[in-house]
Amino acid sequence: MTDIHSDLLATISGIGGVLALASLIGWGLQRRYSPDGGNATVENLNDRIRAWWVMAVAISVALLGGRAGVSLLFFLCAFAALREFMTLTNTTRADHRTLAAAFFIVLPVQFWLVWTGWYGLFSIFIPVYVFLFLPIISALAGETRNFLIRVAEMQWALMICVFCVSHVPALMNLTIPGHEGRGVLLIAWLVITVQLSDVLQYVWGKLAGRRRIAPRLSPSKTVEGFAGGCLSATAIGMALSFMTPFSLWQAGLMGLVVTMMGFLGGLVMSAIKRDRGVKDWGHSIAGHGGFIDRLDSVLFAAPVYFHLLRYYWSAG
Repeated sequence: MTDIHSDLLATISGIGGVLALASLIGWGLQRRYSPDGGNATVENLNDRIRAWWVMAVAISVALLGGRAGVSLLFFLCAFAALREFMTLTNTTRADHRTLAAAFFIVLPVQFWLVWTGWYGLFSIFIPVYVFLFLPIISALAGETRNFLIRVAEMQWALMICVFCVSHVPALMNLTIPGHEGRGVLLIAWLVITVQLSDVLQYVWGKLAGRRRIAPRLSPSKTVEGFAGGCLSATAIGMALSFMTPFSLWQAGLMGLVVTMMGFLGGLVMSAIKRDRGVKDWGHSIAGHGGFIDRLDSVLFAAPVYFHLLRYYWSAG
């Protein structure tokens, strides 16, 4: 068995162990505090744990599937996220052609560019060409009411839900000396570090949270939760540095960068939800909301992580 498979299986086993412990704790809390299902906090916790099992299995299968598995998983995630985002926009019947182009041309082309490793076009296809040509389709429909708002919302949705998400499978395209063929571990490190930061921020916030960090955007986020979660997740990222080309201190710096970006991404997405008057982006994932609610931190961390790797570690 190759080193990459050993490391990957060890990582997946570790995730399974953590979730098994969480499930045991949730079962104990339910027996003690919610035998009849009346404790909303305990029931929500167990819903979250069950959803994490499903998500962990999905990401594990994708990682074991290599390039094809990761590309397919994040393509589907991007499609689901784009669908959720567009339900909160001001689109009208006049935007049907533009929406069709976004879902059935822009999204597949962006991931095809990732699959082929065409970095030169992948990096500018949405920010340049889609930003120029998509408004033309909307303009040809002849509907001027809220035109700027409608176009801006659609472009922002494509940037967040497609462009940013596509940077995760794009990590497989990086050629890093001494780390060839281990791109799947770069993805695993990013997802584990950023997602654990979210979980640990929640835990630290419940245990020691006092000062709200952005009460109008996300009342549950606290300074103590943010600091404790980011630092704890960074420490875990350092412990998992064997999955990366980073030295211990480099893993620490990268961990701080991705957890910070994840936190700030969560605030941005919370601001959009507050503007639209909704609590969650959707209801697809029990206890978590929608796909964007679970992806929001990865959305902002992935492009920064990708480009830092490409510029400072990649050979080309």
